[in-house]
Amino acid sequence: MVSGEVTDAVRAAPEAVAVVIPVHNEQRLLPHCLRAVRRAAAAVPIPVRTIVVLDTCTDDSARRVPGWAHTVPIGARSVGAARAAGFDAAAAHFDHLDPHRVWYATTDADSVVPADWLTTQLEHARTADLVAGTVTVRWREHHPAVRAEYERRYRAVPGAHGHVHGANLGFRAACYHAAGGFALLPADEDVDLVARLRRAGARTIWAEHPPVLTGDRSDNRVDGGFGGYLRDLADATPDCA
Repeated sequence: MVSGEVTDAVRAAPEAVAVVIPVHNEQRLLPHCLRAVRRAAAAVPIPVRTIVVLDTCTDDSARRVPGWAHTVPIGARSVGAARAAGFDAAAAHFDHLDPHRVWYATTDADSVVPADWLTTQLEHARTADLVAGTVTVRWREHHPAVRAEYERRYRAVPGAHGHVHGANLGFRAACYHAAGGFALLPADEDVDLVARLRRAGARTIWAEHPPVLTGDRSDNRVDGGFGGYLRDLADATPDCA
């Protein structure tokens, strides 16, 4: 990205993985997320450190974090700040390793990653700095017309899917830090980071598979974000009354 050294490092297999999960009052869904992350971590042959960032939690989210995961408490009420704090903690933990050989991944507390989530990202890491994955929506709250319109739009562009989801994202540590990391944004921090990584020359794979399962809930924890997009889509979609 900033030098030829990174181009050579891209070909080297990562030696460790950090998974960061931002959390704000997710006591109900967080256990499902963490069980899935642990299953995905068990499938890879290198160390995986899971970091749960508890951002201004007033429920029992902290008590839902098992002993094998690591917690970082913050009071920012910002998903961008939460992801940034998590990867700062990851960098401190893996400071003895070459950051070109550390892989970062992130998902959301209301999402469930597949068992091959990390193995697939690490396969892509042989040739990529950035892996932007897709999501599958668990439809429960929105009208079927919203689902149909969402799926039509989601698949409207041929070729690389072009979607950015914080629930399904991975990138090389060295490239992440060189780009300045996550901005302290209350929403769209994932889109912002991916744009900066790509401007800096990150080799990108728009991975169709495996998708991460996420919900269509209306009480999303981020103003805007994916939940806000679905609400706006419902407002704009005929026959949703």
